[in-house]
Amino acid sequence: MSECYEYVPHRLLRRRVRDIASGVEGVLMAVVNENVSDTGIEHWMELAYIRNASGREFTTAATNVEPAYDQPKTAAGRRDQRSA
Repeated sequence: MSECYEYVPHRLLRRRVRDIASGVEGVLMAVVNENVSDTGIEHWMELAYIRNASGREFTTAATNVEPAYDQPKTAAGRRDQRSA
């Protein structure tokens, strides 16, 4: 019997991302290859699990995930801008 899911490595794991389908941002927690079929015929899809600011996770197609470029600046980054 085959597994019903499989974890997939992703370059944006644990980083702030945006779901391009909904525009919602959060942290990419996992990408999983899942059988999403509710019939007898298997349909496998890579799903991204994203945790939003409220702590609730939602899924989207892994192809809908992009980096959120407007990430908060670190204290060091803010300090460098003031001295420039």
